Amino acid sequence: MLTETATSQKPLEQQGTARLAEFAASLSFRDIPEHVVERCVDLFVDWAGSALSGARHRAVVAIDEFAKEMGPEHGRPEVLISRRTTSPFFAAMVNAAASHVSEQDDVHNGSVFHPGAVVFPAALAVAQNAGASGREFLTACVAGYETGIRAGEYLGLSHYKVFHTTGTAGTFAAAAAAGRLLRLGPEQMLNALGSAGTQAAGLWEFLRDAADSKQLHTAKAAGNGLTAAYLAARGFTGARRILEGERGMAAGMSEQCDPAKITSGLGRRWALAETSFKFHASCRHTHPAADTLLKILQKHDLLAEDIEHVTAHVHKAAIDVLGSVVWPATVHQAKFSMPATLGLIAIHRRAGMSEFDAILQDQAVQQFMRKVYMVFDPEVERNYPTSWIGKVSVKTRDGTVLADRVEEPKGDPGNTLTRDEIEEKARRLAEYGGVLDAGMWGQLSRRLRSVASLTEIGSLLR
Repeated sequence: MLTETATSQKPLEQQGTARLAEFAASLSFRDIPEHVVERCVDLFVDWAGSALSGARHRAVVAIDEFAKEMGPEHGRPEVLISRRTTSPFFAAMVNAAASHVSEQDDVHNGSVFHPGAVVFPAALAVAQNAGASGREFLTACVAGYETGIRAGEYLGLSHYKVFHTTGTAGTFAAAAAAGRLLRLGPEQMLNALGSAGTQAAGLWEFLRDAADSKQLHTAKAAGNGLTAAYLAARGFTGARRILEGERGMAAGMSEQCDPAKITSGLGRRWALAETSFKFHASCRHTHPAADTLLKILQKHDLLAEDIEHVTAHVHKAAIDVLGSVVWPATVHQAKFSMPATLGLIAIHRRAGMSEFDAILQDQAVQQFMRKVYMVFDPEVERNYPTSWIGKVSVKTRDGTVLADRVEEPKGDPGNTLTRDEIEEKARRLAEYGGVLDAGMWGQLSRRLRSVASLTEIGSLLR
């Protein structure tokens, strides 16, 4: 088992990025507890559904067409949404873009980071290209999750206010996963992380304009992570203290960092096991309130027309992200709107793919959206991001005020989805994308579930 040693006994360089690189390069399958491996397989199935669901989205189609024009027509890695093959770089890019558009991909609360959307595309592309085994693939994925999550936790909430952490920390995660499959040594992995960090990017400004940048963030994070790892394998060097150095990422992208978080609990605390599944097809910041409103509606047998207004009591990051969307102009922008998400819950009792697809023409939801407000709540803020508490108050038309709370949104580790729920969610998403029917999903799911026993990853869809 890999264990964390006292930082006082290591050189300064070994206390930060270098220690993370050493862990990612040295991790082996036997180091990983069984429950973490099982969770990784569940997350892999969950990711595949999200990736397939993005097949018809305009932004994803644009990135896929770009990849077709730029990349080779044939290769070993596959693009899931079109079932074609190409280079590892372009397969990773397209699969990463596709898996981050339906807003159903996994999320790690403490780092406010969607690891699956960048780790699995990068690892799958390299594993297929290299003929890696299922165990090698899973080991690389765990290395990617652990690396990316710690980078996100280190950069902190001041970073997240401006930067899309999945695009920034995600580049580290992809580089670590790819580097592990390429069997980089600690020194090479350190170079890969250095090159990853200098490419890391992603800004939240796109939300105001309903722009397509979010899919570009994951596409580039996966692609840039691969670039960094493949270059490191060829002797290309990178900054050795890219996270914590005087001109590193924290210096330019964060106002409050705790260096201990870079290496906290390596080999003892498995951050992958803390990762949540997303139940609603919307930004995670809407989920605690959505779950709480649904609880109130069911508990008091309320209809939407019984409600005068709804107040979601939220943390500041929710206001920072969701407050950018004044009135949704697109379906994807609606997924970053608290009024839109709670409107769907009030009218349809769910906020899924089909409900969001119809939201711009759904007059009942549009009317209800005008009843929804967000207010800052000190208690919710104190507990965030470790815990995402849901607090909602509802005023009914007869003047009654009803308030309730949810300690953990559905999908969090303490309120997780069952294996059957994961399977059903992934199947629905795969069918939504139009790439697979129910029978084909069953075949794919069985292959995904058996990944640890595969001597070679090979094609998933052919």
